[in-house]
Amino acid sequence: MVDIKKLNPDHMAAVIKTINTCPYFTLLSVEIRSLGWGESHLEMKVQEKHLQPYGMVHGGVCASLVDAAAFWAVYPQMSEDIGLTTVEIKLNYLAPVSDGRLIARGKSIKGGKTICLSEASIEDDKGNLVAHGTSTMMVLDSLKIQGQSHFPSKFLD
Repeated sequence: MVDIKKLNPDHMAAVIKTINTCPYFTLLSVEIRSLGWGESHLEMKVQEKHLQPYGMVHGGVCASLVDAAAFWAVYPQMSEDIGLTTVEIKLNYLAPVSDGRLIARGKSIKGGKTICLSEASIEDDKGNLVAHGTSTMMVLDSLKIQGQSHFPSKFLD
């Protein structure tokens, strides 16, 4: 993790565009709305493809949202030359949802040289807490976002 630095909005925009068009985010119809120092905001409109046989959003969808929101909350705080991978998520499902929007907010708890910890909460569009979880990530210098070499610098400092 780096000391608090000023994030380059052009870099964050390039990351958001790349992630929002990656195959998995497209499959789930998830969008990163914003990234900040130690925080993320993702949203998804509930669609029929997200529902399990009982007509509620499948738990795997919420797990994906928690994983992604927690992950992308840590990303802005990390040095430009490293990547992250999730090694563990813990998740509590708190309320069923069958329509509307899901809003996921991630928050970095602790960034380290080898391990990071973050959390994420998911609310429905009425403000009801649907799920909450934590994520442990491993820092790797061998992982890069595809196309990252063409992104503007991550920090303005």
